[in-house]
Amino acid sequence: MKIKINIDLKVGRVVKYFILADLALLAGWGLVQPVFSIYILDKVEGTTLVTLGMAAAIYWILKSILQLPVANYLDKTDEESDDFRALIISLFIGALAAFSFILVRQIWHLYVVEVIHAIAFALYVPAWSAIFSRHVDKNRVSFDWSLDSTVAGISAGVSGFLGGVIAKTLGFSGVFVLAGAFSLVSAFILLMAPELILPKKTSGVKFLKDHTPTNINK
Repeated sequence: MKIKINIDLKVGRVVKYFILADLALLAGWGLVQPVFSIYILDKVEGTTLVTLGMAAAIYWILKSILQLPVANYLDKTDEESDDFRALIISLFIGALAAFSFILVRQIWHLYVVEVIHAIAFALYVPAWSAIFSRHVDKNRVSFDWSLDSTVAGISAGVSGFLGGVIAKTLGFSGVFVLAGAFSLVSAFILLMAPELILPKKTSGVKFLKDHTPTNINK
């Protein structure tokens, strides 16, 4: 018995750019995950497991709370320019957070950087999701979201392994530099094609918030 699996990977251009941007960002932070705790315990005097737990709590709680008002604000505007600006700003703040981990030497430094980290992703998640959801391919909504999840998962898994290798060969600083660089690469990917995401206004044509571009498969 033969089992044939045929998956059509053709997706819209905006979806492609956003998946690539997501891949770059999550691959960069994926490098950090396996070495972060060891780095903090080694570099920050007085750090305990409670300290690490507090740092994680600051990030997740603050990010979770902040992204709701951000999302609410972005939903109030019909145009995508605010979403796009918030997205680009989030990626630069994310790069700043990654680079700042290199300078952490005291516990309060760690907490401050985690606040910056939380702000970055509180902006990124609503902005990225808003634009991506408006540009998903018609009748392939599940596939587009699943493709992004698959690509992000694989990139995070591979970078998780590489993070340990890089930390061993280049040191911890090399990991954070690369994480920040990947965040900037993610921003660059989106800045390469703003005309796809922010189409020029046409006089007499009302902007549709939940639109599907006519050139989605080009």
